[in-house]
Amino acid sequence: MGLLLDRHGPLLGVVLALVNLAVSAQVILYKRDARAAIGWVGLIWLVPGLGALIYAGFGVNRIRRRALGLRRPPPGSTSTGTLRARPPQAALAAAHPGLVALARLGERVGGRPLVAGNRVTALCNGEQAYPAMLAAIEGATASVSLSSFIFAADEIGRRFVAALAAAVRRGVAVRVLVDAAGVRYSWPPIHRVLRRAGVPVARFLPITSGPGLAFFNLRNHRKVLVADGRVAFCGGMNIRDRHLVGSASRWATRDVQFRLEGPVVGQLQEAFAEDWAFVTREVLDGPAWHPALGETGPTAARVLTGGPDDDFEVTRNVLLGAISAATQSVAIVTPYFLPDQAMIAALAVAALRGVRVDIVLPAHGNIPLVRWATPALLWQVLKPGCQVFLSPVPFDHAKLLVVDRSWTMFGSSNWDLRSLRLNFELDVECYDPALAAAVDDLVAGRRNGSRRITLAEVNGRPLAVKLRDAVARLFSPYL
Repeated sequence: MGLLLDRHGPLLGVVLALVNLAVSAQVILYKRDARAAIGWVGLIWLVPGLGALIYAGFGVNRIRRRALGLRRPPPGSTSTGTLRARPPQAALAAAHPGLVALARLGERVGGRPLVAGNRVTALCNGEQAYPAMLAAIEGATASVSLSSFIFAADEIGRRFVAALAAAVRRGVAVRVLVDAAGVRYSWPPIHRVLRRAGVPVARFLPITSGPGLAFFNLRNHRKVLVADGRVAFCGGMNIRDRHLVGSASRWATRDVQFRLEGPVVGQLQEAFAEDWAFVTREVLDGPAWHPALGETGPTAARVLTGGPDDDFEVTRNVLLGAISAATQSVAIVTPYFLPDQAMIAALAVAALRGVRVDIVLPAHGNIPLVRWATPALLWQVLKPGCQVFLSPVPFDHAKLLVVDRSWTMFGSSNWDLRSLRLNFELDVECYDPALAAAVDDLVAGRRNGSRRITLAEVNGRPLAVKLRDAVARLFSPYL
């Protein structure tokens, strides 16, 4: 062995150097974050050969090209891109001048038009959301599409399975998409339960496919239900017993789901159809999936789909634009708060401009590393004047943002890099002062029942706790 190394050592060194040069060039050309690029290049050269393999496994977004190819509208497919209805620019300008620019930003980075004439209703917790969702499935006559990150095989999950199976038996076209990591949250895995019940189901990006753990972060975190292409539900709520907060379970989880009608439902159906085509290569086309949609309410809305296959960080850019547009108030509810420096700066600058910035977080998070990492950065928003509130149990999983009681965003995205860069997320932005006021009141209810945390309290943590939290913060890009 030693003789072989002596003979071929120089050649091996040349080969490793060429490999490192090629991989380093790929990193420099395609990594947007300079710090990430420096880190990868350092690893590649400090650990010759192995560093390049690690980058190939964890640093390259292999699904980008395939996703972009599959997500081009198939020939002859129906697209809500033809629905170009928008609220009059004058109406937006009268309600809030900054919303005109924000609406333009959403279309440029998200690629979908803002469509008028929608009705959007907030449903709190599983007690309100699940009966409405089950009723939509039970009343469907043409199609049902359902996507969920976690779809548990518990009591409420089996009620959904029964409703979906009954829809299949009466001739409704049903498609269910579950994330391959999300199915591991319960036993038996829900995709097996659905298949035994005769329900067409697919798993998004199985972790064991391709290079395996390279796909661990690229999860489909979206939660969407569409019935007959006319009624939809989306938000942050998974399908599991924990969202029934009246059960008094120690795992009870608060959340808000939204019911939608109108042209924006077509965009939700499109988003599901793109994900389904990505996984199965089946095109969902025709009036059963994409019926003509008329106006049903006063809300202008747009679906925002973000993921690692996008040229723009869609959700992150819209969040930054919304904060910049605020003149009076920003109200945030999120279960996980680990924003990057640009988002922290946007919140800080808004507070310094005199905007009231309220951030409501769970007092007892369900992921210890996140629970430790968050206090390590809170001083950066508290010092300029943002207000942070810690909500009591049950754990609050809601994801809400309201700006100036005029603009609302809800969906699956958390305020962390996993949501904004590594996972596939879906959110809806709404331009409607009445809806925004209603959601803002929901946030106020959470805020009023919470404890405000001060800068002195954050700075007064024991040194050992500060060190633990600071170390946890180093892992924030992966949390």
